[in-house]
Amino acid sequence: MSWTKESIHEIVEKQRDFFRTGKTLDIKFRKKMLAKLGEAVKVHSDELTDALTKDLGRTDFEAFMADIGPTIAATKELSSKVKKWVKPELHYSGITCFPSIWTRVYKMPYGVTLIISPFNFPIYLSLVVAATSIAAGNTVVLKASSKSKHCTEAMKKMISETFPEEYFTLIDGGHDVADMCLEERFDKILYTGSPRVGVHVMEMASKNLTPVALELGGETGNWCVIRKDADLKDAARKIAFFKMLNSGQICININQVAVASEVADEFIKELKEAYKSQIGTSALDNPEYPHLIDKKAYDKCSNEADIYRDRIVYGGCGDEASLKYEPTVIYPVKIDEPIVLHELFNPLLPVVPYEDSKIDELMATIDSREHGLSLYLFTKDKKWAKKVMSSQQYGGGCVNEVMMHIGAKDVPFNGTGHSGMGAYHGEWGFREFTHPSTVLFGSTRFNLSLREHPHTGDVGKRKLSLVKKML
Repeated sequence: MSWTKESIHEIVEKQRDFFRTGKTLDIKFRKKMLAKLGEAVKVHSDELTDALTKDLGRTDFEAFMADIGPTIAATKELSSKVKKWVKPELHYSGITCFPSIWTRVYKMPYGVTLIISPFNFPIYLSLVVAATSIAAGNTVVLKASSKSKHCTEAMKKMISETFPEEYFTLIDGGHDVADMCLEERFDKILYTGSPRVGVHVMEMASKNLTPVALELGGETGNWCVIRKDADLKDAARKIAFFKMLNSGQICININQVAVASEVADEFIKELKEAYKSQIGTSALDNPEYPHLIDKKAYDKCSNEADIYRDRIVYGGCGDEASLKYEPTVIYPVKIDEPIVLHELFNPLLPVVPYEDSKIDELMATIDSREHGLSLYLFTKDKKWAKKVMSSQQYGGGCVNEVMMHIGAKDVPFNGTGHSGMGAYHGEWGFREFTHPSTVLFGSTRFNLSLREHPHTGDVGKRKLSLVKKML
């Protein structure tokens, strides 16, 4: 199907009409839809896995671990807790509202939501966000990535077989189709992707004053800082795994490593060993190693590696036919070189040495740049780590670990500044897709006349005096 402005508008209007029926407000309906989505992912898991292999070179294990498994788990988690989350909050109104003692906050769905998902985790970052919107009581239009075309095709088939289009539909196509979607008046938009496109999404949404949540990669990348007291073998092992996962095409992945110069050579040695032990002597020949999404991404990675060819200490080779590029370590790199001033989104890893005694200067430089989506620290100095994590600006992160914060239960996943706004995962996502409506229940008895006229004269003075005391 070739999408047009008219056909997209028709879908949006159908969903608006369906939302107005009030069916999506029913908790049983929401739980039923979440169960249908989870079951559909199970039934179509082979097709989805095959699509992930075709688009990104994923193994069955990685496909399930990173996309399919967490999606099924999310639908169950949302279903089990939505009844609790949707319950109105009861608040004491305060003495100034007497005799209206109680105020309720209702968690109201926005209505028709637009989700624009990326190519790198095309199942998870499409369906988990959609499931969260469903749990919140909305309808969903999902604009899936044209880059991960096999996953988009598989999801479109699955969704069309499972849900009516007036409730949940997938729209495929390129940037032109995305813009057609953005021209429509949605009630909430969540976009995952680059800061550059995030700006465009906000501009388009502003024309209709549509609230937007953005999950972006971070313009100057996610830093990993290794102090001289760190367990270098442990750090190298975890970083090597992380940079190979999805061939570095992860919004929270380490973009560059700053390592204390006192232990830099030892860290490089441990990192090389970690790569070899996990992927073998040739990543290009290992069927477990994923590939880059397309020729454009491969060329970008290869061309940037060539610029730093004289400083590549590990990797540095690619295979254009398979779109694979080896995990590549570039060392040493200065903190102001171009490769550490933008998001890489590939397996290149520039390593920046610094003097451990000048750690405060390093952190100040990182803080002066655009805020990353993630920050990672490796150190035995927990007091210092807590100080940094509670004062630096970033989306989220780990100490002596990588990426696992994204899987922690009941906590938000979000960015700040150029790495995004808003939050999702669990209840935080439910909040993101609902509007808190405050309603005070008035009383017909014991109403005071303080707020009523007269406001002047002796009576007014007495009223003012009493109000001042109350406040």
